[in-house]
Amino acid sequence: MKHRKIILKVFLLAVMMLSSTLSYSQESVLNPDSLEISLLTCSPHQQVYSLYGHTAIRLRDQRTGLDVAVNYGVFSFKKPLFIPRFVFGVAEYEIGIIPFKYFISEYAYYGSSITQQVLNLTPEEKMIIFDAIRVNNMPENKYYRYNYFYDNCTTRARDILVNHIKGGVTYKPRDGKSYREIIHEKNEGHPWARFGNDLLLGVGADMPTTQEQRQFLPDNMMIDFENAIRNDNKTPLTDTTMVILNAREQIIEKEFPLTPTQCGWVLLIVTIALTIYEIIRKKNLRFYDAFLMIVASVMGIVIFLMLFSEHPTVRLNLQILLVNPLPLFFIRRLLKRQKNGTRDCQYILWTILIILFFLGGFIQSYAEGMYLLASSLLIRNIKGIIYHCKRCPFGSRKASFDNAKDAL
Repeated sequence: MKHRKIILKVFLLAVMMLSSTLSYSQESVLNPDSLEISLLTCSPHQQVYSLYGHTAIRLRDQRTGLDVAVNYGVFSFKKPLFIPRFVFGVAEYEIGIIPFKYFISEYAYYGSSITQQVLNLTPEEKMIIFDAIRVNNMPENKYYRYNYFYDNCTTRARDILVNHIKGGVTYKPRDGKSYREIIHEKNEGHPWARFGNDLLLGVGADMPTTQEQRQFLPDNMMIDFENAIRNDNKTPLTDTTMVILNAREQIIEKEFPLTPTQCGWVLLIVTIALTIYEIIRKKNLRFYDAFLMIVASVMGIVIFLMLFSEHPTVRLNLQILLVNPLPLFFIRRLLKRQKNGTRDCQYILWTILIILFFLGGFIQSYAEGMYLLASSLLIRNIKGIIYHCKRCPFGSRKASFDNAKDAL
């Protein structure tokens, strides 16, 4: 199966390299009256990068035999540092044009469906769009900086079509949702993919969106095109809609057996059990605190790096109050002071940040399981305040082991 997939991808890449010559060699005999331009909407398949579907444009002229798919979502994982560049919003995508039969074969292989919407365009508009795509496909124009919400394969296809329609179009108003709510509808069956998205997305992903902004998702744009009206003659934008490839049952790839919420509950139960054990046995499991600090720091490094991303929706992320790189600089101090029995008031700082994290939940939706992680950290910090701040000017000087046990 893997070899077949590799062969298919290599073949498609070779076809794309020849696309400029193959797809436009018939430009001189192109007839706008017989040219048909359609929007293609592909359903998701099991690859993580495809969970939200895909959009392309079909150019078809039955008289000349032209039949190609215009795809603004061409990328390669093999490019140097592709994933970091994608995360930081500086990845380059490109336009690719291949014979339609190869395009539909690829999605048939993955088991996706393809819905085709033939657009109601004038002969003049068809030629303008055709020429605009040809210009886009030139070597100096074919690359663009991809941005998942604001400039992706779907919005590029929309703009090349709608921006060249006389008078533009009007969409039927629909209820709005935030970016986070929209992608949650698509990754519901992939909890760890959702967790990763929600960990990176900040406050901006929970803000209201306009109808045009929601068209970053292929399904949303397909629905909007189906109900759109041309402004010049008040006719429907879509002439005909048909499913040209039916989806088939797909093999669901195995993920980690526990969801983020289940992992959070396991962590919280272990934290409560170990804390009770410490109180009863009068022990101090300082290495467990170090473990929690490492977990929070590793997640926090990812969120901290997002401050430098080009994606506007990840820059302000209140989850950094809970998970951030700072604990890495305090782990050695914590272990040393707990071992020597000296006072340590850092627990007060962490407790304040955790409380602010909980309050931030009224503004931002957090990743699944983050409240459970916060509860575990809060328990350990409250225990730390009672045990290790008793000689701190901000803590209780009279706290003893017995009244700490009563307090917990």
